[in-house]
Amino acid sequence: MEKNKHFVLGVYEDEDVLLSAVKTVRESGIKIQEVYSPFPVHGLDEVLGYRRTRLPIAAFMFGLLGTSLALTMQIWMLGFDWPMIIGGKNFVSLPPFVPVTFELTVLLAALGMVGTFMIVSDLKPYKKARLMDTRITDDKHVMAIDLASNTLAKDDIKKIVNESGASEVNDKDFED
Repeated sequence: MEKNKHFVLGVYEDEDVLLSAVKTVRESGIKIQEVYSPFPVHGLDEVLGYRRTRLPIAAFMFGLLGTSLALTMQIWMLGFDWPMIIGGKNFVSLPPFVPVTFELTVLLAALGMVGTFMIVSDLKPYKKARLMDTRITDDKHVMAIDLASNTLAKDDIKKIVNESGASEVNDKDFED
């Protein structure tokens, strides 16, 4: 799969201008690759058209796996593999299993969510990060538009982004 290499960047000073610009640019038929911001902007996800994440479903499934593994492990070990009478209790007694079950549920849910997030976000230790603009970590908001995924000409895209309130419009090319 060939990576995107040519981008048009719109740099914005204010998050309110950015929100209205995203609406304007999307309404004109331009596909926005990503919007980078130094802090969370309320309502940006809805304006960009992002769907709600399914990470809670993955967390529930990993938690369910942790609960199942913990109970299976404890019931097998203490009930069948090495049964011992401790304090006059039955071999398989659920109340003493609660702490281990809880801990393994939380552990697998947390590790599973981290792993799922890293896979879905394509975060790899050997992957070279693309920094669109160094100012996105300080005080600027940047809208990145991939030229390969849009049908409009580069000059038309630059004009629309500039008219949407961008303080500057730049080209960014990557060597991959």
